[in-house]
Amino acid sequence: METLTATEPEANTAIQHGYSLKFRHASALTKLMEERQDLRGVHVFADFVDDSVRWSA
Repeated sequence: METLTATEPEANTAIQHGYSLKFRHASALTKLMEERQDLRGVHVFADFVDDSVRWSA
């Protein structure tokens, strides 16, 4: 029985891509929340991410 495994460089590339997306998403969300104060309180997770980014800066 064959199993599919990623080679180490492919795995590292996938991990880096995931981190890149995560940071871009957090950055875009923080920018949106700065521009649109009326969105505060609409979605609990968005508020959590925005607050987390602000506290970690």
